[in-house]
Amino acid sequence: MSIKRSIVIGEPKEPKQETKKKKATVKKKVAKEALTPVGIVRDKSIVATSMPPEQRQPRVYNPDGKVLVIVESPAKSKTIEKFLGPNYIVKASMGHLRDLPKSQMGIDIDHDFIPRYSNLVARKKVIDDLVAHADESSAVLLATDPDREGEAISWHLAYILNVDTTSNCRITFNEITKTAVAEALQHPRTVDMNMVDAQQARRVLDRIVGYKLSPLLWKKVCKGLSAGRVQSVAVRLICEREREIEAFVPQEYWSIEGRFKTKGNEEFSAELTHVKGDKLDITCEADALAIKKAIADQEATVTSVKKSKRSRKAAPPFTTSTLQQDGVRKLNFGAKRTMMIAQHLYEGLEIGSYGHVGLITYMRTDSTRISKDMQEQARDYIKRTYGDDYCPAKPNVYGKKDSAQDAHEAIRPTSLELTPKMVEPFVSRDELKLYTLIWNRFMASQMASQQNESTTIELDIDDAYTFKATGSRILFPGFSAVYEDSKKEDTPQLPALKKCDVVETVLIDPEQHFTQPPARYSEASLIKTLEELGIGRPSTYAPILDTIVSRNYVEMNNKQFIPTELGFVVVDFLVNYFEKIINTGFTAELEEELDAIANGKDTYVKVLSNFYDIFKQELDDASDVDKIQIASMESDENCELCGHPMVYKFGRYGKFLACSNFPDCKNTKPITVSTGVACPKCGEGDIVERKSKRGRVFYGCNRYPQCDFTLWDKPTHEFCDTCGSIIVEKTYKNGSTKKFCSNETCPTRPPKKTRKKKTDDAVKKEEDTKSE
Repeated sequence: MSIKRSIVIGEPKEPKQETKKKKATVKKKVAKEALTPVGIVRDKSIVATSMPPEQRQPRVYNPDGKVLVIVESPAKSKTIEKFLGPNYIVKASMGHLRDLPKSQMGIDIDHDFIPRYSNLVARKKVIDDLVAHADESSAVLLATDPDREGEAISWHLAYILNVDTTSNCRITFNEITKTAVAEALQHPRTVDMNMVDAQQARRVLDRIVGYKLSPLLWKKVCKGLSAGRVQSVAVRLICEREREIEAFVPQEYWSIEGRFKTKGNEEFSAELTHVKGDKLDITCEADALAIKKAIADQEATVTSVKKSKRSRKAAPPFTTSTLQQDGVRKLNFGAKRTMMIAQHLYEGLEIGSYGHVGLITYMRTDSTRISKDMQEQARDYIKRTYGDDYCPAKPNVYGKKDSAQDAHEAIRPTSLELTPKMVEPFVSRDELKLYTLIWNRFMASQMASQQNESTTIELDIDDAYTFKATGSRILFPGFSAVYEDSKKEDTPQLPALKKCDVVETVLIDPEQHFTQPPARYSEASLIKTLEELGIGRPSTYAPILDTIVSRNYVEMNNKQFIPTELGFVVVDFLVNYFEKIINTGFTAELEEELDAIANGKDTYVKVLSNFYDIFKQELDDASDVDKIQIASMESDENCELCGHPMVYKFGRYGKFLACSNFPDCKNTKPITVSTGVACPKCGEGDIVERKSKRGRVFYGCNRYPQCDFTLWDKPTHEFCDTCGSIIVEKTYKNGSTKKFCSNETCPTRPPKKTRKKKTDDAVKKEEDTKSE
């Protein structure tokens, strides 16, 4: 069931002619009640009515006007307007124009979960501008992003502008190129209400959980807390992993590596794998040394030499998830930053004589599919650039997951003319890095497989100790000439040996090891886990990670997620009382149900009703539990106001210090980490470690606000010989640490590495110089 006809704010009113005086009265009343403007041309008397579109008079267009095309972003509108020509005008909605109210839930749960939307006050100027242009247009085309959220934005635009959603008013394109936009204009369609309902269902689910569960957390755990349907599951995964690490008991084990030499004086290494036919299992040093003593001076005999060839296919082109993962692993960008840069590349940049063009296809996709036209272009490019051997006999095709919507192509360059080298002068450093990554991954995905030869040699000492040596070499690089998905590991070349050859034992080296606990989640590994479990969708991963950090449920340390004590407390409460809702299986099933709504196989009301029946029962049960008492821990500090000991307490922003004499003394202060360096500005305070609102670490005087001295880099006890400013140290991504003056104007300070975009004149001048 579509809820298109269910969303009504106020009673419908029949439009009628009114006097100017009456109009003013109506407008004043409307402004007071903040009703939704709709903007029907040539009928200004009901310009502010709340009547649903299906009950209004049809929009009357101006046959002499231009076609109004509405997209989401201004950058995209500039590019598309150039493609369309003078008969079109392109405007941007700047995202959503209507939403659920902030001050109340805005959902009628008792009547089929009808959401009550209102226009965003902050977007009034945008709405008025769009209404004015629609009133003068010959047609309105809604060209928002080609996903569920974009479909919902188009639906809201249709409501505001009184555009019939059953008319061919919707166009979509996967890339912002002239060809793609022209193709979209040839195939307009109606607004897909299944996609709209799926997006609304997600929005309503999150609103119900947020508005019902967050107040309960305030009462039962701590004021100011909030909970989310998917974010809470992500925090649970991080907390469970941390408890696995805490409970982990390392086990000792030993490995033994042998160093051998052939008669031709070629040395190679092999690892002891079996003793008397049993797999090696050494748990103490004594056993390892006993084996070393038994075989140290003996020769080894080659018992087996096996060679095999294998083919390794390239990884598929990027989806949203894999792009975010590689953005973290290869570029150290973070999921949010990766998506922001990808958005810029998709919307378009000024590229010399090409003008404003989109560089990549739509970056929210779970498909690895590539269009046949682009596959043929890639094959031609590969043959010309790398040679025929690098082009496979047939185009590479990659499978898709059962949960994949496969609505759009994979993320790829829009034009193979725009190589990374060609666009380099016109883009920022970060944009170039991400574009190069996308370009290389796409190009590699269309290239021939890598061909390898692996060699395995088994050696035997005293008919009891079996060693194994492995090596490989690349026969044909294939796609790896462009892109390597994983880090290259050194694979040593083994000497040419044959069965029954005897080699000399040079060294037997036992080494102690301990089993390691599971690794903490990084952004990349958490995104991968969420995708594997079917939790959330690719476009939601970056907001999920950003939210759980901003709510202080987890912290980032050495690029890994570590749950805070507040995160543990909240997760424990949710697991105890909302186990049916806050678990991976239920959340994944709900995602599948949202997909079913989008595909027309399920309905908005049914999915929400099934969810709410379970959620309401758990909510009622949890309402009767006692408030969780978080034990306060004593600190070694005393209150400077009353002298009583300070204790550690928890709040929505994490742990803080509070006076134990509460409520008689209400003194509180943040927990700071001292650097042990005196403040060079006031000479009275110490420099302590602090965190900005965005979670970035900085250093400042502990006498703030009396002293406002701050630094981004860690201070030292040293001072600059040239200007006298304090010396700071900075640790870089590769682990190296450098010290330099904190004064940015000091001549001893290393210059910042900046790369400015070149202007068209500069590029032309450079080309002229090269040609000369």
